[in-house]
Order: sequence, then C-alpha cells, then structure tokens
Amino acid sequence: MLSDTFLFKQREWLAFVILAAIILIVLPASVDVFRLNLVGKYLTYAFVALGLVLCWGLGGILSLGQGIFFGLGGYCMAMFLKLEASTPEATKIQSTPGIPDFMDWNQVTELPFWWQPFHSLGFTLIAILAVPVLFAYVIGAAMFKRRVGGVYFAIITQAIAAILTILIIGQQGYTGGVNGITDLRTLLGWDIRTDAAKVVLYFVNAVLLIACLVLAQLVRKSKFGRLLVAMRDREDRVRFSGYDVSNFKIFIFCLAAAFSAVGGAMFTLQVGFMSPSFVGIVPSIEMVIFCAVGGRLSLFGAVYGALLVNFAKTSFSESFPELWLFAMGGLFIAVVMAFPLGLAGVIREHVEPALLRVTRRLVLQRGSAVAASSSSQ
Repeated sequence: MLSDTFLFKQREWLAFVILAAIILIVLPASVDVFRLNLVGKYLTYAFVALGLVLCWGLGGILSLGQGIFFGLGGYCMAMFLKLEASTPEATKIQSTPGIPDFMDWNQVTELPFWWQPFHSLGFTLIAILAVPVLFAYVIGAAMFKRRVGGVYFAIITQAIAAILTILIIGQQGYTGGVNGITDLRTLLGWDIRTDAAKVVLYFVNAVLLIACLVLAQLVRKSKFGRLLVAMRDREDRVRFSGYDVSNFKIFIFCLAAAFSAVGGAMFTLQVGFMSPSFVGIVPSIEMVIFCAVGGRLSLFGAVYGALLVNFAKTSFSESFPELWLFAMGGLFIAVVMAFPLGLAGVIREHVEPALLRVTRRLVLQRGSAVAASSSSQ
C-alpha cells in the first residue's frame, strides 16, 4: 500500500529532511546567538555519537575512549589557533616572544619541533583527521588482530583515555596542562569570538554534521554495513565465510575516530578552548550515553540523543551541579533497562505504527471518496 511505502521505505529520507530542517532552519530562527552557540557545542558531540552508532550499534565494538579522538582533533585545531594568537607582536611582554603564553610561564624558551607544522592551516586540517585515525589504527591493529574484543576492549580504551589525560596534564609546558589551550581568538585573522562568527561557525558545523550523517548512512546501507551487522551477531560465522573480521573492525573504528575528531575541531572553534577534561573517562562515557539515549542502532537518534542529553545536562546542572553525574548514571541505567533501543526504538515501536494507521485510514477514505464521485458521474 501507499502508506506502507511512505512510512517504512521512505521514512529514513523523511527523518533526514526533518533533522536537516531542525538544524539548519528551526533552531537558528528560534534561539539567540548565545543559545545557538550552545546548540552548536551540543552538535559537536553528535559527531562522536554517529561514530558510536557505526562502531557499537552496527559493529558491536563498544569503545569507552572516544574522548581520545575528540580531544586529539580539538587539540590539533587549538594548536593552530594558539600559534596564530602568539605572534611576536602579541607576546612581546613575554620573556620569550612568539611562543604560547603557557610555555613562557613554564620556562620553555623555544617552540617544540612538533608544534612547528601547526603554523600551517593546511597541515592542521590534515592532522585533525590523520592523527586520531592513525592513533585509532594502532589501537585497533593491536587489539583486533589479537581478537581482543567485548568488555576487554572497552576497558582498554577507557584505560588509554585515562593515560592520555594524565600525559596531557603532566606535560604542562607543552600542552597547557590541566587548563588546556585557551584564549583562542582568530582564524586566519578572522575573529571567532564575535556573534557573526558564532553564527557562521554554527552553520559550518551543521553542514559538516549532515555530510557525516550522509556518509554514515551510505556505510550502513552498503555491503560493508551488512557485514558489520553480521559480524556483530555471529562473528565466527563471518570469519569462517572467508572475511578478515579484524580489518573490518579496524576500518569502522578508524572511521568513528575521524567523526569524533571533526567534532573536536569544531568544538574548539566554537567554544574557544580545548582541555584534557574532554579527553578522559567521564566525557567518553557521557558520549556513549548520548548514543544509547538516542538509540545505538539509529544515526538520526544519535543526533537527537546528543541534543537531548546535553540540554538536560545544562538545565539540571545549573540547579543541582553536584547531582548531575548521578543523574547521568541513572539515565543510562534507565535507558538500558527500559528502552534498550533508545528514543529511536520508542518511535519505531509506538509512533510509527500509529502514523501508519492514520495514513492508511486517510488513504482508504480518499479512495472511497474518489470511488463515490466516479459512481455518481
């Protein structure tokens, strides 16, 4: 029937159009610049949630360290912005002009060699993707080639996130330490702190998110996506069919890392700083919660989950800041126990059947009206 085709075969296109309209039209038209910038910050976490849908929802690979790649992408962008703000003219009051202020405070007298390439925006854009993907490849090859998976892989990624956080904090003279890289002002001379810049960056962020959403949808619909689902459900059978399961896992883990890195870079641009507080265990677990609440099998649900949970976090933490972590944990447990497929599962089980019944009734009524009109003529 027409109603079945419209609601079930075309529902993903409809969901995509609705989401794009909300992000590109409804939100910019209904909130002020401050709130729009806040929504843009929320949407940067949606990149991570998209990657988790592919990695965890389709591939069955639960990573509790996605903050690693979010932070690496953010730090790459922050390094470029910090070097642009650290010209000799701007830092002439320092004992060593031309280097970031936190290096001068920690008696570093020369810019480290691994900071030098970040004077180039082109190199920075490549590094935003290359560094996290390379790091993800090393982790994935070390784990998946040895058939380490499940809860063991989740714990290892969590441990790596903790190690990276400690490393960043410990190397304060080169990374900014616990405060991170702050006071980011311009991008190629363009002031990113103005209201106009925040609006432009929001739309850039939104367009990149939609592009990643399209790419993720293509992956999900491809033969590779079907193999991921088969690998998630019966990995041994896929392996016995002649496929190299470890390479599939490495690829999807690296793709999820690339999505997270783009989100981290856009976060740095819109918020104006990057710190180790976005790299460690707690933010990584929060990112998994975004995916779980929206629905770990739904790409669109991942975006809605990131928006909903962060909006709730902002609202709830303003009134009860000391209770937010407990609320987050309770939310995760409630979703897993009551709604294992998240918001997307609730919509698919309850909302879509209701829409189908309504549409079928409308189609039948219209058909009856057309038939009656034809008979009267």
